[in-house]
Amino acid sequence: MAKIQMRTPLVELDGDEMTRVLWPLIKEKLIAPFVELKTQYYDLGIKKRDETDDQVTIDAANAIKRYGVGVKNATITPNQERVEEYSLKKQWKSPNGTIRAMLDGTVFRKPILVNNIKPMVRSWKKPIIVGRHAYGDVYKNAEIKTRTGGKAEIVFTDALGNETRKTIMELPGPGIIQGIHNTNASISSFARACFNYSLDQKIDCWFSTKDTISKRYDQTFKLIFEDIFENEYKQKFETMGICFFYSLIDDVVARMMKSKGGILWACKNYDGDVMSDLVASAFGSLAMMSSVLVSPHGYYEYEAAHGTVQRHYYKHLKGEKTSTNAVALIFAWTGALGKRGELDALPQLCAFSKKLEKTIIKTIEDGYMTGDLAAICDPSAKKILDSTQFIDTLAQRLKEIL
Repeated sequence: MAKIQMRTPLVELDGDEMTRVLWPLIKEKLIAPFVELKTQYYDLGIKKRDETDDQVTIDAANAIKRYGVGVKNATITPNQERVEEYSLKKQWKSPNGTIRAMLDGTVFRKPILVNNIKPMVRSWKKPIIVGRHAYGDVYKNAEIKTRTGGKAEIVFTDALGNETRKTIMELPGPGIIQGIHNTNASISSFARACFNYSLDQKIDCWFSTKDTISKRYDQTFKLIFEDIFENEYKQKFETMGICFFYSLIDDVVARMMKSKGGILWACKNYDGDVMSDLVASAFGSLAMMSSVLVSPHGYYEYEAAHGTVQRHYYKHLKGEKTSTNAVALIFAWTGALGKRGELDALPQLCAFSKKLEKTIIKTIEDGYMTGDLAAICDPSAKKILDSTQFIDTLAQRLKEIL
């Protein structure tokens, strides 16, 4: 069969460790035989980011702005141990945080469900989609570690030079200080993205903050959400037969554990980071979660919702085989290819993306899977595959379907 032709390149952002090992295998065995793949490649591996003083991350984000669709591998956000391990110049900020801040928008993370993997929360029958705000908070923060006690203050100088100053704390001794921010414009985009996604998926939207404690910061999120809903979306939601629900995050967590699912859970940036991993794990595996950043400016970035699988990478370096689950990485590619096909009016590319996803689901449901899923599937797996075997099995089945 002739390869499917692409018109516009994808922006390809490579990553680190075990996911970097799997990335080229996915392209070579699952995409390249069927698609004349066009990409603009950026190496976001930790050594390249260190070498370029993180300029490569900025260049990659600007490329997504130019081409509209990106696909990203998992990357290391270094702590001090990683600085020493890789001999880095410093603890570079999260590349995800940098890219999301430049693109704005909301990250939607949705569990990839298969019939033979049952959620650990017995009441969950439908996917719980986490809508994560992709701007600000701790991912765009400023921090100070003090060596002595002293006065910690927050200061704002407006465009006219007027200064507002507030004492955070009189520190009695050494401590740490953190400053975070957000903008009304970004919060408004976040709210509209979540409401639009709820309408598209025909599901309720739940939003949670901690406005009883954070009476300015979190309350602003709450008020903006409520204002936009009342003025722009209430009638649409009522017509669709869905609802918008707000509560404190601890209350929503408790309610979510007893719900049937089928809900969009809108979360602030850090809340969404943590809760999407909780939801993914409870549905089966961090490697069974799709993730897409949707920007109000028309940019899309698809990625795996998990990390670089560091432990498996160390085994790989020793020559040992690993049973690393590549599903979320593959879904990043299928999501990006599908969106590229949609934007460029290439139905064959869209169809290929869906067929590859269906091949993955069918393969797992037929009992062929990696070790993380074999440990929790019912009925038992027919065969536990290592990382390469799983991709090879998918490739063979995809050829048969196509």
